[in-house]
Amino acid sequence: MTLAATIFTLIAAISLLMLPRKWAALPLLIGACYMTLGQGIEIGPFSFTVIRLLIAAGLARVMVRGERPSGGWNRLDRLMPAWSIWLIISSVFHQEPVDTLIFNFGRIYNTVGIYFLIRCFSQTREDLIGIAKMMAILLVPVALEMFSEQFTHRNLFSIFGGVPEQPSIRNGRLRSQGPFAISILSGTVGATCAPIMVGLWALHKRLAIMGLAACVLIVLSSASSGPVMSLIFAVFAMAIWPWRHLTGHMRKAVLAFYIILDLVMKAPAYYLIARIDLAGGSTGYHRAALIQSAITYFNEWWLAGTDYTRHWMAYGVSWSENHADITNHYLAQGVRGGFLLMVIFIMSMWYGFKNIGDTLRDSPNAPKEYRFFVWTVGASLFAHAVSCVSIAYFDQSFVFLYLTLAATASLRSYPIEDASIAATAEPDQTPFDTEETFA
Repeated sequence: MTLAATIFTLIAAISLLMLPRKWAALPLLIGACYMTLGQGIEIGPFSFTVIRLLIAAGLARVMVRGERPSGGWNRLDRLMPAWSIWLIISSVFHQEPVDTLIFNFGRIYNTVGIYFLIRCFSQTREDLIGIAKMMAILLVPVALEMFSEQFTHRNLFSIFGGVPEQPSIRNGRLRSQGPFAISILSGTVGATCAPIMVGLWALHKRLAIMGLAACVLIVLSSASSGPVMSLIFAVFAMAIWPWRHLTGHMRKAVLAFYIILDLVMKAPAYYLIARIDLAGGSTGYHRAALIQSAITYFNEWWLAGTDYTRHWMAYGVSWSENHADITNHYLAQGVRGGFLLMVIFIMSMWYGFKNIGDTLRDSPNAPKEYRFFVWTVGASLFAHAVSCVSIAYFDQSFVFLYLTLAATASLRSYPIEDASIAATAEPDQTPFDTEETFA
């Protein structure tokens, strides 16, 4: 770890221990936005990146202060231990159970650590809105740096290691990546945070505009089709806000449409992914073929995952002799822990969406501005759900996925019927308002 990274980690860790709760998430977000995987320390077989060290400081804080998730434990909270337990059990079935267990402990530590800390730090609606405001500010330097890569052809975050100094170029397009491991993950962070920025519009308009501009710039600078598609789906999710009472019918219609496509197309309907290329140089065919291979070789991984997927694709990857490039977060769950682990993860996403729907249903008289903010958190989760089809979260971008899931649980845990938040809201309408279409 460099001297600068060491100083940063110490300051951030001390801040995590000392800051008031409303600011406690700030060091975690700074670590996710400005530190690469190249910085950390090794303790025996365990690797502690900067974000893992900050999680440790956060866990020490909540134990010392006795902080707990607001509203007690809900269904989504209980899925996190279930996911963790099965990931541990599944390690026994792998060729190197000890090494697999150590690796899986790291994933559990990352996932449950961030989820639990955000649940503890968002005790009130104001805490959660404060986290969104922090994100709006912190993403601006990331966006500016990624934009500068387009002209300088140099990644400033490379001084911390873990990312190359010169960004990759595909089909003539330079793909900025900032502090994240690859460009598509940096773009995914921008795409999935964008809805939350829109959710701030009627509450803190200037911050919303600044944050939204940063998110869009991150997506465009990444020059990756996946983030662009995720952003499009996020916009769609926000645009149906006036017709949210019809979402049940929409889900049924989408399912019926997919079945019809599957019947009339020569290839499976998921091969539509192969035809999407919004930024040039897309590898949509790989993602579609990967799904087909996972179905073909289902017998190899359904129980507890598999240690070998190289034969799934006609080509391999430079960083592993045993695996294909698993660019699908759902399938990555299956490869690591089997079909049950994948189902538990999908259930956690499902309960996240259910939390949003239940919160809105049970608060018909809450301020419109806050209800729309709740909806945009759901739109952010929807963008993550779409992104999981095209990428596996393997760097610090996982912070934003599990932050969003934890936010849905926190939103569900406290009532929003009173109008206290309206006093801080600006008079502007939300960007997707229509007259008297609110439930």
